[in-house]
Amino acid sequence: MMEELLVLNEAKINSNLTKSLLAVAFLASVGSSLLYGFNLAVVNSPALYIKDFYNETLQEQYGWIPNERHLTVLYSLTVSIFAIGGMTGALLVGKLVTKYGRKGTLVRSTVLVFVGGGLMGLSRSCREPSMVIIGRFIVGVHSGISLSVVPMYLGEIAPKNLRGFLGLIPSIHICLGVFIAQVLGLQELMGKEAHWPLLMSLIVFPTLVQLMLLPWFPESPRYLLIEKGNVHATIAALKWFRAKGNIQLEVEEMQEEQRSLSSIQTVSVWGLLTDVCVRWQVITIVVANIGMQLSGIDAIWFYTNDIFKNAGIPEPRIQYTTVGTGAIEVISGMLGCFTIERVGRRPLMIGGYIFMSVCCAGITVSVLYQEQLSFMRYISVGCVVGIIAGFCIGPAGVPFLITAELFKQSHRPAAYTMGGCLNWLSNFTIGFVFPFLELATGPYCYLIFCAICLGVAAYTFFIIPETRNKTFMEISQMFACKNNILEEELTSNGNLKMSHMNGYGTLGHQDVK
Repeated sequence: MMEELLVLNEAKINSNLTKSLLAVAFLASVGSSLLYGFNLAVVNSPALYIKDFYNETLQEQYGWIPNERHLTVLYSLTVSIFAIGGMTGALLVGKLVTKYGRKGTLVRSTVLVFVGGGLMGLSRSCREPSMVIIGRFIVGVHSGISLSVVPMYLGEIAPKNLRGFLGLIPSIHICLGVFIAQVLGLQELMGKEAHWPLLMSLIVFPTLVQLMLLPWFPESPRYLLIEKGNVHATIAALKWFRAKGNIQLEVEEMQEEQRSLSSIQTVSVWGLLTDVCVRWQVITIVVANIGMQLSGIDAIWFYTNDIFKNAGIPEPRIQYTTVGTGAIEVISGMLGCFTIERVGRRPLMIGGYIFMSVCCAGITVSVLYQEQLSFMRYISVGCVVGIIAGFCIGPAGVPFLITAELFKQSHRPAAYTMGGCLNWLSNFTIGFVFPFLELATGPYCYLIFCAICLGVAAYTFFIIPETRNKTFMEISQMFACKNNILEEELTSNGNLKMSHMNGYGTLGHQDVK
């Protein structure tokens, strides 16, 4: 019997951070989130070499001499095609995680990195510019899948009091990936013309490590129990991820959610959008994911060198200034990771976005007056650093984390699919449009980012509840009043009458007795 399989020597769930939890969090992030950050920044330092490569090969292959505007469009396509691939990958998440599981999806998707990395690495030798663009698209598909699956996997294996900490480990790896790309892109290392294809293909090495080690770790216990109904595998996975202690209460919490969803299949994206019982959860992930990408951070990651050049930083110093911002990202990400369970999700998001809005306005002012006041160029750099720090402390990882927290098992894959698509669509928009937006509006373009940051901060303050140290069932009940769930629809002990409701406290066609 199940009770005989559980360890009963404690009265509560042991939710300490174990070596296996920490190992799987880092391993899942190294082969996924790290690559996302690396691919965001890796096209920055070799930008001139990539344009020269396009110019040379287009003349050789087609006899066409592109002008500067054509080369800018091609480079913008190279940058933003990564986001199109990401959006494609995000569309696949729901079906993949339902069929193969969370860990199984991560392992199977590694093949995309080897294909895309190989194409980019061989592009210069083959004198084929399309290999760079196709390679960027393929690794974008991988990032689109993994960027949703990793926080879903970690959110489901983590005890509730560590969900925030583990959920932000991927965001640290994103920052670390950006930093590694910036360091390796230095002229003294791999920032030379002959080395840029190798630089872009280095992503295969962390992926190889993930492919070798991740299969040895268990699948998500929630997936095994709620979707597969495998109690024995669930208990084995929990014993792997937890310290010695009582896991019975944790299994019972999963079973309660399983009972609430006993008549509900995994919903589609359309089903998610039309389900009134998760209306405000859906609006929240829309605001969080679009706001994260339209906050201006992607413009800084994609075009750091150009921003510093326009700010008046001497060209020989730009690459070192860029590396310095990467170090700030890593430190800020670590600060957010270690404070989120103490401070909470809401304060980090609100404070981060307000700070970013101030810095965006600061960039506009400093660039406008840098000719009259020479010290303004340093203020501009400080504001860029401030945007990066504010983003990495809170907004960088919280949207992915709360997407897991706001939805139950039946709705979570569709929520990640929709949130991921919006995230990548916004990423593409910024990557492709920003160079032209900057040409048209100059430094005033940062005021748009300022307004977006303030809007997201206001929404977080007024709408999003604090989810720290709450179970998925408790969080769904917190949204009951926002989704017009009547007070009398709750039982006397505060639990929803799930047998008659759609798992979120909304009434079905039957009457509650």
